[in-house]
Amino acid sequence: MTATLTDFVPAPARLPPGRRVYAVGDIHGCLDQLVALHAAIAADLAARPVAAPLLLHIGDYVDRGPDTAGVIERLRHGPPIAGVPTVNLKGNHEQTMIEALAGERAAGTDWLFHGGKPALASYGLDPDGPRAAWRAAVPETHLAFLDRLTMTHREGGYLFVHAGIRPGVRLEDQAPEDLLRIRQPFLFTEQDLGVVVVHGHTPVKNPVVRRNRIGIDTGAVFGGCLTCVVLEGATLGFVTA
Repeated sequence: MTATLTDFVPAPARLPPGRRVYAVGDIHGCLDQLVALHAAIAADLAARPVAAPLLLHIGDYVDRGPDTAGVIERLRHGPPIAGVPTVNLKGNHEQTMIEALAGERAAGTDWLFHGGKPALASYGLDPDGPRAAWRAAVPETHLAFLDRLTMTHREGGYLFVHAGIRPGVRLEDQAPEDLLRIRQPFLFTEQDLGVVVVHGHTPVKNPVVRRNRIGIDTGAVFGGCLTCVVLEGATLGFVTA
């Protein structure tokens, strides 16, 4: 599997000198694409060294795709690219998985309906088997990884969050449900949000760049690419696999 890096263009916000952020969109169990994307990021860093790189994953590592367990196993070990600090954000699918594994019945039903069956299969479970077996099949190290996920991350003029934010609400007052799941009115607003929001959650064919947001879920699990936006200074580019 090959990956490509686009040319760099002007970005809607700025990072401090020496900082470069690689932000990866929704993975959804697509381990092979993730491995290829990490390799491409490592190659870019080798070709264009920078003082302070950061790798960030925007959430939704689990469900729908073939290898939820493999994706979590790769990410839980720490930086998948040697020497590069990594931030892993929480997506709505991780939140539902956490609730389902805790025995919440409604969450369990929702999980099965929205892609949990392939996730369970990746742990060697029959998705139609007893729910009581779910938690024991998921390693404690994977549960700990899920528990450590954070909701937002701020860098320069950017806010990284899984789904988006509610316009008109201060960042410190944003509801977790919106950070994990919002679509409207966030996606269509043209107002200045105070930051440029880098987000996933809503799949699109190609990355979306607006003056107030950058959408990087390009539907890897639906046959699209796995996309990483590369932010540096006042420019941006994309790596896809």
